[in-house]
Amino acid sequence: MFRSVLIFSFYFLAVPFGEAQGGRVDSCLTSEADAYMDRQQAALLGEVFAVARQYPPAWPAPRIRQTALYLFDAVMHDPAVAYRRPVQKIFHERIAAAVRDMEKTRVQEGARVWKLYNMGYVVRTASVTVAFDVVRGYSVGSAGFTLPDSLMRRLAAQCDILFVSHKHRDHQDPVVARLFLAAGKPVVAPRQVWLGTSLYDSVTHLPRVADSLQHLTLPGGRTLGVIVYPGHQMARTDVNVVLILTPEGIHIAHLGDQINEGDFMDDFAWIDHVAEHYSVDIMMVTVWASHLPRIARGFRPRLTLLGHEDELGHPVDDRDPWWGDTTYSEPSLRAFYNSGFPYLRMMWGETFHYLPHEK
Repeated sequence: MFRSVLIFSFYFLAVPFGEAQGGRVDSCLTSEADAYMDRQQAALLGEVFAVARQYPPAWPAPRIRQTALYLFDAVMHDPAVAYRRPVQKIFHERIAAAVRDMEKTRVQEGARVWKLYNMGYVVRTASVTVAFDVVRGYSVGSAGFTLPDSLMRRLAAQCDILFVSHKHRDHQDPVVARLFLAAGKPVVAPRQVWLGTSLYDSVTHLPRVADSLQHLTLPGGRTLGVIVYPGHQMARTDVNVVLILTPEGIHIAHLGDQINEGDFMDDFAWIDHVAEHYSVDIMMVTVWASHLPRIARGFRPRLTLLGHEDELGHPVDDRDPWWGDTTYSEPSLRAFYNSGFPYLRMMWGETFHYLPHEK
């Protein structure tokens, strides 16, 4: 089953939705029904995040939080959801709240993690703040859903460096990259990203060599250790699977859209042995990755963060839900849940403080 090849054949198809066309978002509905959907999405997401505030990310997660995640799935699988103003408002509020939290948070021990959108994360230790796959949500195709540049500028000001895993629009954003570069912050990406554009020569392209420790100098003269594993999303797309070694000894892995299935299994030659060379504190991986238990055994993380759920730039049947989907991710995901590796599932704007000495 070569699922990932099919995904990108269907990205960004024209849909009968828009920014309030003739007073309606969904032209298939009456004005009354369309307005009802707006009210319903606002009410459901209000309940989702009310539960999330009372029951923040934890392992194991209480059943009520799981129910809230499933309710979030239900909202995100409305085909018109990214065009609905109440949903746009909540999305913007959640990411703005995360940025405000970054602006006031200082870390003394461990790492503070903020989940943004899709595979976008910001991780802060006592000395460095690292961003991964931060995007405005522009891949959705809705101007109202896309986060404003002013907010992204504030986010860039809170970070020291941006890592971009690969070339797809739900992981790379040229506007965000330019904001980082304008602030004197390095942007690291594979050579396939922004190839042929004016942005390309300003981006750092590190060698993709398994287990080879490289060092990056950050603003202020700080040094960050980086291993760039030569990952792939099937055959055509290079994925930088990065392992970050912070000065405090916190090791953070971000896998982007790394996927191996069918005839494309070569990357397990290094995946199976990561933990033999480096300890991994936090691993960020897609909820739909095939062979998740094997990936976890290779990295042996103390904590896994599952991401890429409910990506609104995907067709409805490919917005991977938290409840699991037997057509795609569920068998691997279910096996991972039963493997005993601690994991967290986080929604827009949520945060978690990782302490290495806590189990």
